[in-house]
Amino acid sequence: MSMEFLYPALAKGLSLADTVVPKFFWPGLDPDALIKDSGARPDAAAREGLRQLLAAMAADTELSFFGQVSMHWDFLRLLRNTQIITDAHEANPALAQAAVVAPIFILGLPRSGTTFLHGLMAEDAGHLVPRHWQTITPAPRPADFNPAADKRVQEADQQLKIFASLAPGFEQQHPMTADSPQECCEITAHVFQSLRFDTTLRVPDYLHWLDAFGHLPAFTFHKQFLQYLQNGVPSRWVLKCPDHTFSLEAILQVYPDARFILVHRDPLAVLGSVAQLTEVLRKPFLKHIDLGEIGEQVSTRWIEGANLLLQFDQRTDVPADRKIHIHYKELTGAPLETIARIYERFGIPFSAGAQAAMTQRVTDRPRGGYAVHAPYSLDTFKLSAPNLKLQFAPYVSQYCREAGPIGA
Repeated sequence: MSMEFLYPALAKGLSLADTVVPKFFWPGLDPDALIKDSGARPDAAAREGLRQLLAAMAADTELSFFGQVSMHWDFLRLLRNTQIITDAHEANPALAQAAVVAPIFILGLPRSGTTFLHGLMAEDAGHLVPRHWQTITPAPRPADFNPAADKRVQEADQQLKIFASLAPGFEQQHPMTADSPQECCEITAHVFQSLRFDTTLRVPDYLHWLDAFGHLPAFTFHKQFLQYLQNGVPSRWVLKCPDHTFSLEAILQVYPDARFILVHRDPLAVLGSVAQLTEVLRKPFLKHIDLGEIGEQVSTRWIEGANLLLQFDQRTDVPADRKIHIHYKELTGAPLETIARIYERFGIPFSAGAQAAMTQRVTDRPRGGYAVHAPYSLDTFKLSAPNLKLQFAPYVSQYCREAGPIGA
């Protein structure tokens, strides 16, 4: 189902998040019916992911009308896109022969500057990044690509505007356009094995299933997706998602030569923002939101994530020349110098063209396009600062020193 039918109502200023529509008109969310309607042939892991997600949605959440329509449209799109990727690989085995060369994964706590860094590194013509529109309508992006003239980009920008109208605060907290770099959770969502769903929906049962199931099938597809986008040309990708913290084993199995940039920031400076962004993202889709529950969810998850980052740093199978730690204040205070240090660690030439493009981006979009605002409230989400300080103490002690670059 296309979202275009929503445009007239939105043009009249109606809020579809709260619209009362007879259930008879709500599109269904049955896994077998969705697969049949999409015409796709998902593999067993994707089928199970879809089944688990829909079961958790039925048990754990109450969708608004907009949420029901959006999920129906989104799931059909994901199924059809996945079939496009599968068919392309079957028709052209050379796609799988083109290497994804030493991909760079940016990870760290949410709201720690990872999006800012991803956008800067995307300015280097020697890098590829997945773009938002490419996760909506998968296709290669040629070197001479003109986003303003492309219909797929225009449609994706229109969808972003619709979502922003339904989710006040989204543009301020996560500014993006259709051609902006996109997170990997939008790729793994195609096979219904993505932590993206636990952010926009309330599906704790699905999250428990995914943690137990693992991420290897999702990242196997992730590589196929990138190979489709690079169109037979071996390429170096820069990939970003805070959720990578929870899928490092799968990443290393699929990309054994991967390199990692770990971005750090004081957790107490980000958790209020993470919780508020979660609230903003859920509002259009859900009828009821519990702010205390969101606070508990994001704090529990990222206490675990911080501990996983500490454990990753202790691994001996990822040598020092394949990972680097940077701090938010270092990145935002001296972005070009920080990127020069990253390039030096990974042996990547920092060309004059890349430096000029990144300098221009910093000039055009100070603070990465984010507005200046007062600190987000922990109290709103029933979070205790003293308790959080205690829980995050090992991580803060290791990575959140104020002076100078972090070690290895």
